[in-house]
Amino acid sequence: MLISLAWSSLCSRKKSVILTFISLLISISVLISVEHIRQQAKTSFNRTISGADLIVGGPSGQLNLLLYSVFHMGDPTSNIDYQSYEMLKNDQQVAWAIPISLGDSHRGFRVLGTNGDYFTHYQFGDKKSLEFTAGKPFAGMFDTVIGADVAKNLGYQVGDKIIVAHGIGHTSFSHHDHSPFVISGILKPTGTPVDKTVHVTLPAIEAIHLPPSQLAKILDGEEESVQPDSVTAVILGLKTKFATFKLQRDVNNYQADRLMAILPGVALAELWQMMGTVESVLRVISVLVLLSSLFGLSTMLLASMNERKGEIAVLRALGAGPSVIFALVLLEALMLVLIAIASAISLVSGALALFSDELAAHYGLFLSANLLSWETLQIAVIIALASIVTSAIPAFDAYKSALQSRLSG
Repeated sequence: MLISLAWSSLCSRKKSVILTFISLLISISVLISVEHIRQQAKTSFNRTISGADLIVGGPSGQLNLLLYSVFHMGDPTSNIDYQSYEMLKNDQQVAWAIPISLGDSHRGFRVLGTNGDYFTHYQFGDKKSLEFTAGKPFAGMFDTVIGADVAKNLGYQVGDKIIVAHGIGHTSFSHHDHSPFVISGILKPTGTPVDKTVHVTLPAIEAIHLPPSQLAKILDGEEESVQPDSVTAVILGLKTKFATFKLQRDVNNYQADRLMAILPGVALAELWQMMGTVESVLRVISVLVLLSSLFGLSTMLLASMNERKGEIAVLRALGAGPSVIFALVLLEALMLVLIAIASAISLVSGALALFSDELAAHYGLFLSANLLSWETLQIAVIIALASIVTSAIPAFDAYKSALQSRLSG
C-alpha cells in the first residue's frame, strides 16, 4: 500500500522527478565507473604474470622494467648481453628462464622475441599456462605465434604470412619485407598483453636486422641461424623462494654486465602506491558529485511540500499518522535512488561491453562488463543509506506538516 502510494506520488510530479533522476543517474554512474575501473585495472595488471620470481633487465628503474617487460608499455633504456641470459639460465638456483627481446611491431601490435620456454613456463592469472586455439609453438626460425586479439582484429589464421616493421608505432616506413614470418600458432585469449603480442624467435629478431645479402644466405640455408647479441629482459622462476633475495643481490652486483633484478610483486605494489593519490582524487570527485545529486533530491522533496499540504491532510483524515507520512517521503526518495542505481549499473555495463575492445587496444585495460560484484553491492548500500539520511530533512518537514494539518472544507 505504502509503496503504491509513493509511486503514485512520484508519478504526479514527473518533470521534477525526471530531472532529479537524471542527476542521480549521472552521479551514480560516475561513482560506479571509477570504482569498477579502479578494481578491474588492478586485477588486469596483477593477473598479467604469475609464478615469476624475478625479472632481470638493464638498470632503468623497477617500474620501467616491469612495464616494458611484462605489460609491453614504453621502451627499454638498454639491453643486457645474451651471455648474461645464459648465465642466469644456467644458475643452479634458477628453474627456468624466459628471454624477451622487444623493439619491432606489426600493424600496431608489439613483436616479442623469445624461445620455446615462453610457452612452457609463462603463466598468468592464478598460475594458468598459455594454451593454443590453433597450431603450435615455433618449429622454424621464421615461425610466429600470435595472440588472440592479433588474430581476431587482423583476421589471421595458421599458415598466413606477416611482415614485421621496425619500431612500435602503428605506421612504420621501415618494413622487413625480405623476411616474412609464417604463423605457426594462435594463443587462446588470456585477458593480458599476451593477446596483443606477436611472438617470434630470438634468432629471427637478430636475422631481420642483418644486411640483406647476409639475410638472403640465411633464408636460402647457406648460413646457419644467428645467435642474438642481447636481449631486453629475462623472466626467472626459481627452484626455491628462499633464494630470491640472494639471487637478486648477486644479479645487482654482477660485474660482467649492468643488470638489475626486480620482484614483480614489489614493483606492482610501488605502482599502485604511486597511483593511490590519483585514485583518492577520483573518489573524492565522484563522492562530491553524488552528494550534490542527493542534496538535489532533498531539495526537490522540500520544494514539493507546499504542493502536498492537501495530500498530507487527506492522508491524515484517512487515518495515516505522522510517522506514516515521514516513512512515505523517505520511501519516495529510496525508490528513486534504487531505480537510479539499477539504471546506472545497466548503463555502465552496456558502455563497457560496447567499448571494451577500444579500451584494451588503446589503454591496455581489460575491463569486465559484469558489475555484479561485492564492491558494487557495497556502493549501492552506501548510496541508499546516504539517500535516506539526506531525505530525512524533507521527511521531518512532512512529519511536522502532518501534525499541524487539518482537512479544510
